[in-house]
Amino acid sequence: MRIPYYHVDAFASEQFRGNPAGVCLLHAWLPDKTLMRIAAENRHSETAFVVMDEDSIRLRWFTPVKEVNLCGHATLATAFVMFEYRQFAGSVIHFETNSGTLTVEREGDLLVLDLPSRPTEPCDTPGALLRALGQTPLEVRRARAYLAVLVDESSVRDLQPDLNAILELDAAGLIVTAPGVEVEFVSRYFAPKLGVPEDPVTGSAHCALTPYWSKRLGKTRMNARQLSARGGELTCDFLGERVKLGGRAVNYLSGVIELD
Repeated sequence: MRIPYYHVDAFASEQFRGNPAGVCLLHAWLPDKTLMRIAAENRHSETAFVVMDEDSIRLRWFTPVKEVNLCGHATLATAFVMFEYRQFAGSVIHFETNSGTLTVEREGDLLVLDLPSRPTEPCDTPGALLRALGQTPLEVRRARAYLAVLVDESSVRDLQPDLNAILELDAAGLIVTAPGVEVEFVSRYFAPKLGVPEDPVTGSAHCALTPYWSKRLGKTRMNARQLSARGGELTCDFLGERVKLGGRAVNYLSGVIELD
């Protein structure tokens, strides 16, 4: 079996930045065990698998250790492949996913994702979170992941978290964030439970960050930067129950996965 495969740097305008994602184009679903093995072999934070038929485009995402219900950067990478290499007609793609219908719209060289909002709620601060950070955050909230608000951009950039402590948290991972210097806010995201010690650029984390910073800053449109080693930039629009995240993508590799 030969599977068309693309390695795309998402939320980036040049190679070797942003978040790399694998995109596999399938004729039909393979067994989950096979999809999991492909994702583990790729070693990206997420690999996207796509099945197209006459009525829909189905999309699923796998980390190296499990399937996830939402992944922004791999969705953006998949849309990039569809537009650039599969001659998708039109400017809007609708993906059917485990998180409902997700759309990606092409606006020039910018790809804009329409994703569900994930507002956070204030919560108690677990001891493991304090050990993970090595400092006391200004505020702690949670939805699917914990959200820790730090004092400034340098605190986020210089953070060296204890990943073993993050593994103890009863959540998917830990987002750290602070006001930005050149953008409205900055962040980093750590998810060792998902096989991702630090994610380079995380669309799903911005589904939680966008409503938080929109309320705090009194803005509905913001620019954001994720301060991983690779780094990435996003535009963020808060629409209540939805958020729109904009970014660019570049291809690094095109090829074929050959399965026995």
